[in-house]
Amino acid sequence: MMKKLTSFLSLTFCLFIISCTEEVAQVNSTPGDAATAYFDALYNQKNLHKASTMATPNLARIMKSYGTAKQFSRTLLNMQYDQVVIEVDMSNMSLREQYGDSAKINLIFTGTLNGKKIDDMRSVKMRHKKGLWYIDKIVTDPYAR
Repeated sequence: MMKKLTSFLSLTFCLFIISCTEEVAQVNSTPGDAATAYFDALYNQKNLHKASTMATPNLARIMKSYGTAKQFSRTLLNMQYDQVVIEVDMSNMSLREQYGDSAKINLIFTGTLNGKKIDDMRSVKMRHKKGLWYIDKIVTDPYAR
């Protein structure tokens, strides 16, 4: 009886681990998917820890120094939203450049803050390591004050 229970629990645990691994692989399967998931974790889920797992170690260290997703996004990114939709900009394929283990992705943000609609755009530099894409650098907005 105990052996059957142990076998059942082991099988259940293995299936759980496999399903979690597939979800992470789907999120990071392309640079655009990884970048979208990163900003979704920051703005919609307000989860700095989750977002930092999608960043390179150097960027993750900087992110954690801000303490919260709201503080990081307000101070370093100069973007604030109550709720936001993030899309990869595919209007001009030259805006999305991918070379081997690095990529540059442009993202369009459409959201609200205190009931007001806010549109913005950001570029991110990505790194491909061990089969996954990570945010390496968020390019500063050249038009921001």
